[in-house]
Amino acid sequence: MVPRALEPSGVALVDKPAGPSSFAIVAQIRRMTGARTGHAGTLDPFATGLLLVLSGRTTKIAPCLVGLDKRYLTDVDLTSRTSTGDPEGEIVETLDPPDDAELERRLAALRGEIELPIPAASAVKIGGERAYRLARRGVEVEMPLRRSVVHALDVIAYTGDVVTLDLRVSSGTYVRAIADAAGGHCRTLRRTEVGPFDLSDAVAPSDFEPGLLLPEADVLDRVERARAERRA
Repeated sequence: MVPRALEPSGVALVDKPAGPSSFAIVAQIRRMTGARTGHAGTLDPFATGLLLVLSGRTTKIAPCLVGLDKRYLTDVDLTSRTSTGDPEGEIVETLDPPDDAELERRLAALRGEIELPIPAASAVKIGGERAYRLARRGVEVEMPLRRSVVHALDVIAYTGDVVTLDLRVSSGTYVRAIADAAGGHCRTLRRTEVGPFDLSDAVAPSDFEPGLLLPEADVLDRVERARAERRA
C-alpha cells in the first residue's frame, strides 16, 4: 500500500492572492490533502498569480519545474523607489517620472541578457543568513548580481506616473530589480505563466480539490513539448 504521505499526487495550478506567503498556500493545501506538499517557485506576499503546488510523490519533479520561464504583469510606480522594490518597503527616493522617450530608453537596456543586484528583501543567503532578515534589522550588505534573460518587455499602458509592463523572463529573474532599474518600484505583480502552464487554468486556494491535480505524466509531457517547441 502506498503511504498516505505520497498520495494524492500531482500538480495544482493555484491563483495565489495578495497577502499570504507561498508557504502559507502550500500549508493550506497540505492540510486539505494530508500529503507531502511543495511548490515550484515562490511568489512574494504582495504578489499574486500562478503558483505551481506539488503534491505527494510528484514533489520529486520540482527540479524539472523550477527552471521554467515565467511571465508577469506588473504596475511600476515611476515616482519613487522603495527599500524593497515593492509597496511593502519604505520610500528611499522620490522621482520625476520620465517621458515616453526616456522610459523606452530605460526599458531597452533591460531587454535580453541583463545583470542586476538581487533585491535586499529576498530569500538569498548572505553570510549564511537570509537577506530579508538582515534588511529588517537595518544591516546594509552589498547584494550579489543575478544574471537573467528578459525575453520580452512590453508596455501595456503608461499614465505618466505608473507603467504597466508585460514581461517574459528566465527563471530566477527578480521583477522588483527590473522595476528599480527602470526608476521605480512594483506597485503590483501578477504571474500569468510558468512554462506551458497558464493562470487561466488556475483556481483560488479555497476552490482547490484533490481531483484538480494534474497527473505527473501529463505535467512532464507538457514541459517537454514546450521545450521542444523552443528548440525548433
